[in-house]
Amino acid sequence: MADARFEDADERPLRLRALDGDDLRVMAALVQDAVFPVTEMTYDRRRRRFALLLNRFRWERTKRPPERVQSLLIVNDVMAAATQGLDLADRELVLSLLSFDFTPGEDGTGTLDLLLAGDGAVRLSVECLDLALRDVTRPYVAPSGRVPSHPLDDTDTDGDT
Repeated sequence: MADARFEDADERPLRLRALDGDDLRVMAALVQDAVFPVTEMTYDRRRRRFALLLNRFRWERTKRPPERVQSLLIVNDVMAAATQGLDLADRELVLSLLSFDFTPGEDGTGTLDLLLAGDGAVRLSVECLDLALRDVTRPYVAPSGRVPSHPLDDTDTDGDT
């Protein structure tokens, strides 16, 4: 049996690129509340590439029921990567991406922080801002059947994968 592919669905897969702050804000909105196992986070120092395989909530879809889709997030031109507040040895750890924060440096360089639920973070030192987001599977109904929410909204956070 073959894996489901997004191309088999009625809608087209999302494919975006972020090269500046405006692009990054759009991409951040689309990956907010994406969940992923720690094992799906990789940094290839030789290729200067950081990648995540996310289970992204489909914020762009307004119809019910709520859906997720697996998406590949790639950050190019990464010079260094570090984590904070994460136990990378815990292979069962599931993380939730809340937002991006980019701090520009000199000559186009900067620091891209991937802010995670539970005060965790991934910090990427980048030569320039260059991110790509691409849906790689068919959408599926969110296991919880709910739209993610946050404590600031006085509701619980959705924890489906």
